[in-house]
Amino acid sequence: MGKGEIMRIGFLFSGFVAALWLQSVKVMAEDWPQYRGVDAAGISLESTDIKWGEAGPETVWRVPVNTGFSSFSVGEGRVFTQVVRDGKPPREVCLALDAKTGKTLWSSVVGVGKGYSGGGKGDGPRSTPAVSDGRVYVFSPEMVVFCFDIRTGDKIWSRDIVKQHAGRNIGWRIAASPVVDGDLVYVSGGGKGQALLALDKKTGDVVWKGLSETMTHSTPTVATIHGVRQVIYYLKSGLVSVTADAGKELWRFPFKFSTSSAITPVVCGDSVFCSAGYGVGGGACRIVKQGAGFKVESLWLIPGNKEVANHWSTPVSKDGFLYGMFSFKGFRRGPLKCVNVSTGKVMWSQSGFGQGNVILVGKKLVALTDGGEVVVVEATPTAYREVCRTQAVKGKSYSTPAFSAGRIYVRSVAEGVCLAP
Repeated sequence: MGKGEIMRIGFLFSGFVAALWLQSVKVMAEDWPQYRGVDAAGISLESTDIKWGEAGPETVWRVPVNTGFSSFSVGEGRVFTQVVRDGKPPREVCLALDAKTGKTLWSSVVGVGKGYSGGGKGDGPRSTPAVSDGRVYVFSPEMVVFCFDIRTGDKIWSRDIVKQHAGRNIGWRIAASPVVDGDLVYVSGGGKGQALLALDKKTGDVVWKGLSETMTHSTPTVATIHGVRQVIYYLKSGLVSVTADAGKELWRFPFKFSTSSAITPVVCGDSVFCSAGYGVGGGACRIVKQGAGFKVESLWLIPGNKEVANHWSTPVSKDGFLYGMFSFKGFRRGPLKCVNVSTGKVMWSQSGFGQGNVILVGKKLVALTDGGEVVVVEATPTAYREVCRTQAVKGKSYSTPAFSAGRIYVRSVAEGVCLAP
């Protein structure tokens, strides 16, 4: 073999190694671009093994935040959430922080910061910003969709769902977050024939609209089922799925509504879980391919507030099991449970979590209790196996953790923190 051939092979090998390295970086360090991360599924694509010793995790930064149950999203080196800023009148703003330091980079007004109700002390913004390609998207409590420049906070466009699409707000004001997938931003809340809307993320123009439904506080999820990319909404009539590109109805599953529903539908392969409080309970259905369309088969339904009811605490799915805080009201009393998605059987239950939220990172659950503790638990159906915990924030914590580049981001009604396990 000649010197030139050896050099060529060496070059190819180094290129192969570089490609592998780039791919590993992509897997190891992903943004958490919106509420509940990619596809709003609550699952991180990173493979970090989260654990810490008696000293606890490193606190990278801690900042005060004023009121609200908005979660953090993380993208392009920045962290975003919605808070209320004092003033006459107070203003709700989208807040941008530096992901490394927690320093405020900008804040942009999205509405009046008062008039919330239903959440008790610390009530405020509930929606979470979404990040995509240098822009930030916010769905305000007044049902206005904003698009801001990620660097400056300057408004690029806005669309008023009430004024431009005959929308009608909820008594407690909208809590759903915008969901971005590809070039589209998905929201709900419009009037007759335009209850569901997909907006061009660059211009705010309507790409498609359709159906005559009544919205809930629920944020939709995006999934591919039987090869079809679809957006699944939990509306007052139940679960409704439409094609992601055109808004064509694919299937629906009637599911009871009572007073308020706020969880995001959870996709588990070809099954979808839904739940609500106020006596509704939880249940699951299976989506079956039938010719060119779909049919829906009911798997199970367990009514009531105790077994598998969720108010806004949305479970995550792994290997045919649901993991989440199944509780309805009762601060710090609700349990973390593992539930078989095919049967509804509770595999194990551990009390003391309340109405917080969980995400899945690799093989571990990262749970934020409603009392502000971060608890790491193995995602296994065999038994509750706690890995570690820490008191992360003070104040009521109804938000969902975010995970990006090996760091955990959580907030309460009083403060936000970045932890390095």
